Amino acid sequence: MLAIEGGPQVRPTPFPKRHLLGAAEKQAAVNLFDRAMESGDPIGYGGPEEQAYEREFAQFMGGGYADLVNSGSSALYVALGALELAPAGEVVVPPITDPGGVMPVALLNLVPVVADAHPGSFNSGAAQIAAVLTPHTRAILVAHIAGEPAEMDPILELGRSRGLPVIEDCAQSHGARYGGRLVGTLGAIAIFSTMSGKHHATGPQGGVVYTTDEALYWQAKRFSDRGKPFNTDATSNVRAGLNLNGNDLAAAVGRVQLRKLEEMVARRQQVAGRIIAALGQLKAVRAGWEVPGSEGVYWFMRLHVDTARLKVDKDTFARAVAAEGIPVTPSYRHLPSEALWFRQRLVFPPSDYPWGLPAYQGDRHAQFPCPNAVEAAESHFVLAVHENYTEQEVADILAALRKVEEAYLK
Repeated sequence: MLAIEGGPQVRPTPFPKRHLLGAAEKQAAVNLFDRAMESGDPIGYGGPEEQAYEREFAQFMGGGYADLVNSGSSALYVALGALELAPAGEVVVPPITDPGGVMPVALLNLVPVVADAHPGSFNSGAAQIAAVLTPHTRAILVAHIAGEPAEMDPILELGRSRGLPVIEDCAQSHGARYGGRLVGTLGAIAIFSTMSGKHHATGPQGGVVYTTDEALYWQAKRFSDRGKPFNTDATSNVRAGLNLNGNDLAAAVGRVQLRKLEEMVARRQQVAGRIIAALGQLKAVRAGWEVPGSEGVYWFMRLHVDTARLKVDKDTFARAVAAEGIPVTPSYRHLPSEALWFRQRLVFPPSDYPWGLPAYQGDRHAQFPCPNAVEAAESHFVLAVHENYTEQEVADILAALRKVEEAYLK
């Protein structure tokens, strides 16, 4: 009997916690406090720890420049601000993403235009992006959702052919690779979230802006700190901006975390690889489609359900798996175009800016149903994975999937 019907659970004990932060992170923070207490100087920002973290992050990426900020949403705001895109234009945005992965576009008085997903994916596809480009498009924003790289080469070529910068949102994809290249190194500028749920963290919240373009880096650095005249001869702030800085305490934690990142990624890939291999034994469940030649880092795993083979819908199936003690979420339907703030244009109330800006010449009433993204959200459920899963967790996941499938197969 299934657990959801009162039977025994496959996994009666909780899955292991990540234990993301350990003694090394604690010691790094204590050392920083000790130095502050001995010197009498407060822990600040932009100091040796933050500078070291930024250098080490750039080294991890293979070179370039990094700016630590206070969240992933702030990182996107800074990246967009650094590009100095003319307002009342459009930015193509992903079909499935966190709200913070779109809101900064509108907050800079640019209109978010949603591209649909590549079929079978949560990520944008080049054809779907091309379908929404207009003479008013200023940039293309691509997110690598779930740690799965988007198919970047056609998107990059599209951007080059139209003279549009491509921004990579790598919040969920630290260390992922596309064609052997790290995501974040492919477009003009990239952003990362380093909050405590991500692959590596700088504490409870944090973010990074990364680019290989030095001039763009300085524009980001200035914009993230109220327009301070970094790397200029100016004697006052050179543009308006917010204080979105990271800080030395976050950086001290992040430096330890960064040294662990490659091993974290390798362990997640091992866990996911064993699950994917074992899914071949099932009839109605398989891993979500990934771009050939890419290397995902599995912030979570997408599992596709073929409901034509089952007596129940996907959500019912997923809830039954969750009842067996498996960390499953039935849906990841985070479509910006369906959100209240987007549909009702609640960015600068009581106005409807940026859509209502007099200078905006695009379609003020455009709708973005995103059928591919909806289909992907409705045919996949989410399995939580992390680097501390053992063979037992993998075995229990597969046992629960097998048990539920056997109960619900036609």
